[in-house]
Amino acid sequence: MSRLSAVAGISILAARLAGGSLVPRRRLTLRERLHNVPIDDAPLAAPAAIHWNQHMVPFIEAADEPDLAVALGVVHGHLRLAQLEAMRRISQGRVAEVLGPAAVEADHVLRVLDLGRATPAMEAMLPGDTRAWLQGFADGLNHVIAHVNRAKRYRPEELRLLGIAPQPWTVADLLTLGRLAATDFTWKVWIRLLKLRGRPDWLKLWSRLMDVGGEPPVPALSGSGGADGGAVEALDWLCDTFGRPGGSNSVAVDASGGADGAAKIASDPHLPITLPNLWLLVGMHCPTLHCVGYMVPGVPAVAMGRNPWIAWGGTSLHAASSELFDLSDLPDGAVRERRETIRVRWGADREVSIGETDWGPVLSDAPLIGPKQADGDAPRPRFALRWVGHDPSDEITALLRVNRARDLGEFRAALDGFAVPAQNMVYADERGKIAQVIAAHLPGRPLTAPEDMLAPRTDLDQWWSQRVTGTDLPALVEPAEGFVASANNRPEETPAVAVSWFFSPDDRVTRLRQLLAEGPPLTVDRLKALQSDVTMPGALVLRDALLGLAPAKPEHEDIRRHLMDWTGTYDADSAGALAFELFVNAFAEALHGEEDLAIYTATWDPWALLRDDLERLDPERLGTAALAGLDRAGEGVRRHRTWGAVHRLRLSHVLGALPGIGRRWRFVDAPVAGSNETVMKTAHGFSGGPHAVRLGANARHVSDLADMDANWFVLMGGQDARPGSVCFLDQWDLWREGEMMHVPLRLESVRRDFPYRTTLRPPAGGG
Repeated sequence: MSRLSAVAGISILAARLAGGSLVPRRRLTLRERLHNVPIDDAPLAAPAAIHWNQHMVPFIEAADEPDLAVALGVVHGHLRLAQLEAMRRISQGRVAEVLGPAAVEADHVLRVLDLGRATPAMEAMLPGDTRAWLQGFADGLNHVIAHVNRAKRYRPEELRLLGIAPQPWTVADLLTLGRLAATDFTWKVWIRLLKLRGRPDWLKLWSRLMDVGGEPPVPALSGSGGADGGAVEALDWLCDTFGRPGGSNSVAVDASGGADGAAKIASDPHLPITLPNLWLLVGMHCPTLHCVGYMVPGVPAVAMGRNPWIAWGGTSLHAASSELFDLSDLPDGAVRERRETIRVRWGADREVSIGETDWGPVLSDAPLIGPKQADGDAPRPRFALRWVGHDPSDEITALLRVNRARDLGEFRAALDGFAVPAQNMVYADERGKIAQVIAAHLPGRPLTAPEDMLAPRTDLDQWWSQRVTGTDLPALVEPAEGFVASANNRPEETPAVAVSWFFSPDDRVTRLRQLLAEGPPLTVDRLKALQSDVTMPGALVLRDALLGLAPAKPEHEDIRRHLMDWTGTYDADSAGALAFELFVNAFAEALHGEEDLAIYTATWDPWALLRDDLERLDPERLGTAALAGLDRAGEGVRRHRTWGAVHRLRLSHVLGALPGIGRRWRFVDAPVAGSNETVMKTAHGFSGGPHAVRLGANARHVSDLADMDANWFVLMGGQDARPGSVCFLDQWDLWREGEMMHVPLRLESVRRDFPYRTTLRPPAGGG
């Protein structure tokens, strides 16, 4: 695809969106948005009621599960239709059909990744009740689509501006979308590290990274990968905006530690910061299914929430669910070719060739992947991707069984069928019990760290021929300390197989345990406050180590005072937090220069690498870098004064990323507390100046198991994806102030407290 064609396509897209952007967006009231729900001739057997609160949180009341599934599809379609359409196209590698030539290379990579590879087998293995549930959900979505296609004024603004008519959904579409929500966090790490693999010191570097451990990088705002950096960033944007990989915190306290002698749970998932939110809050009731909590749009089951008996949350396990396998020794004919056509809006369609092996797709043949090969260079090794998500599994059935579970045994049995994305699941129940268990299917990989990113193909049969599930992995049940805490950290008990190489640093989990151990009673208010905590004691250890490298000089008196007066709390108005972050970044730049600093910005935990530097590098070199860091940090503090001046939370619609015309789709630019590894995570990567938070706590949940109605939730942003809706951004102030919405579970309480009601009606004469 020529660069001229791509530029032309972007110009056409910009002109189309700019034309629509000139029209003022009319504010839509809650009653107007609810009036737009298509209530007549819904594919139901009996009427179904949707109760709404003032934040447009729906609670569905239906006669049975088939009608509940349809009403749930109507809710997802009404609130998130444009988001769902984008997720479907990304999951199927069909973005160029909307965005034109600029998206062809991203589509090519997505076709190689082949997220729907297992969809036919997954659909064939569905139990009858799950198939009926998914079909009912699709019928509800399609009821909304038929409505907005008949009355185009109700079509989401993004789809109208792009000139897109949404098409009906199938069960296969939903299963493939579920795989987008299950993408492996290691893929983003690999894309960056593969570009460093041509370095002469690569194997030494890889060994060091394996020793240090950590978590995946937060993407920078601007590309730094050479000529194709922007394309890599575009792929990052697609996966970040609509996929699931991330962080999260989740804690539970048992009856001995919880106020009023009851267990409690608190969870806050960490995902990309974007509008609309990547979660949707829904309550639902029928005689056999009664729960409330967060769902992934298009995935019709509660991933985090509660029912009358239990509550659950989760954090990413950062599991080793994928492997890159070297194919350089393949025999002739072992790679098969698959031809696919990428439909391109405003340009010629493009046919691409995709390599397939018995072990997975040939990822090295995809654009954007790996280092560029110059003339005269030795051929790059070819490698294939082996991913648990390319094998059939049934996460929908697993989650629906979790939603119905009444005790820990049923909860764990349900999760045994959950393969991807691998999770640490936190549990609490009405009896006061708590637990932390793993939900994952993993290869039987040995604990020995790999010698390179590309594993020998001969290891395939040995590692991937056997699988372990959550019941084979460590669990923490009713611990003596009376609480469990998960923050993407390494499991306390060493499992028999390798779970991951890339766990998060311990800063968040250590802080959570410190706060939980301060003593009972742990009230709901204390758990809410915990989720807003921005103190990071580990930062003070690194501060002291770095300051100890540099001799005191008069010109550094002010910056040293800022640093030494700092308590490790990342308040938005803190000068000390600003001084520390600028000091660390400037020290690393002075120590390594631009070329080697790329290693630190590409990897998962730059602080871990810096701590390693302090142990192995020459003290004189470290001291020189520390002095340079103090110089730069002093200049930065004089210029910016506070952490919030550089640490910004910018809430934008996904179209806000477009140059020039994106301004109309940007809604918040505010100082925010927190940092990369504070409990209230507002991650910014490795940064020495003004930046935007790219990933962090985008939702919160707290439940008290003493009372079915004692549940609180908040989304960063709002429930409604319709720009201009009163509920598009109405929860932002709640999130910023640490406040939450009360969402009851008892049906009589919902009927009383949710003042708005929509009744879906079946066709005259029956469903």
